[in-house]
Amino acid sequence: MQTAPMLYTPEHAAKLLGISRSKLYELLDAEIPSVHVGRLRRIRHADLEAYVAGLTA
Repeated sequence: MQTAPMLYTPEHAAKLLGISRSKLYELLDAEIPSVHVGRLRRIRHADLEAYVAGLTA
């Protein structure tokens, strides 16, 4: 059984959401929280799920 990673790179998160990397960075500045691991920026799986759940049609 494979589990989802707990943290995603911005590139991987953008791919999962089906958006460009630059659009993801806009969302990281405004709507999606991220964490820093040293100099690396990562997005938590739970934060991506919360963002998608909050989208309205």
